[in-house]
Amino acid sequence: MASPNLTAISKVVKLSPNIISILGCNPGKMTLRGTNTYIIGNGKRRILLDTGDGLQPEYISNLLESLSFNKITIKEIILSHWHHDHVGGTSEILKNAEKNCVVHKFSRKDGKEPYEPFNQIKDGQTFDLEGGLTLKAFHTPGHTTDSIILHLLEENAVFSADTILGEGTAVFEDLFDYMQSLERILSLKPSVIYPGHGPVISDPMERIHYYINHRHKREQQILEVLNSKSGQLDFDVWTPMDIVKVVYTDTPESLHVAAAMNVKHHLTKLVKEGKVQRDGDNYFV
Repeated sequence: MASPNLTAISKVVKLSPNIISILGCNPGKMTLRGTNTYIIGNGKRRILLDTGDGLQPEYISNLLESLSFNKITIKEIILSHWHHDHVGGTSEILKNAEKNCVVHKFSRKDGKEPYEPFNQIKDGQTFDLEGGLTLKAFHTPGHTTDSIILHLLEENAVFSADTILGEGTAVFEDLFDYMQSLERILSLKPSVIYPGHGPVISDPMERIHYYINHRHKREQQILEVLNSKSGQLDFDVWTPMDIVKVVYTDTPESLHVAAAMNVKHHLTKLVKEGKVQRDGDNYFV
């Protein structure tokens, strides 16, 4: 996918009286038009969600100009998950934030933290903002083990980070957890979703249902393959790549390795649910 033309995209946008979006200026295949970071609040002292990758001077410049223009400061930083394009700019931004600015994050289970120190976020934790606003954090693993979303209660707005994207579908590390996280976001019945990448989602319920249904449809396709005859062995076993060759018929062969990883995530979920059995790299029902 070609990188979006940033000259045609507004890099600083006031989305509501309480939300300013600052684009990370880091377009790419995985980041789409770039990482969306958000200044949240309506008083002088506000919260910043995510910090870009730390490699784009233009992003830092746009952020500082926005703070100056609106006569506001950053009192706290919340990091949605550990991926570099969301945390890389933290150290640089702290140089220009309030002296005692606190960084908050949910801890990883599966690796080293890219930025420390931080205050551990608890599932359901609330953050109070000037003007009577309340942000509530929910642990929504699946994309990563430490992924969170934020719910701005007064606007019924969800900041979905990389769990739900503004365009296309999201990648995930654990599909079992990811599906539960989608259901949790669905239960909030948000009026709008501000994603970590891509444009604002103005039809959030439709988008969440699409994400859930898309995964269910793919899962059903995989189960249908597993229940068919492989013709290779005395009993029906399939590798993820075998399944890709049947299910992903419209996908270029150059993307089959990535598709096989996606299928493996589905198979891992099905194993957890007891619907599929595994023997090494082989799967069967």
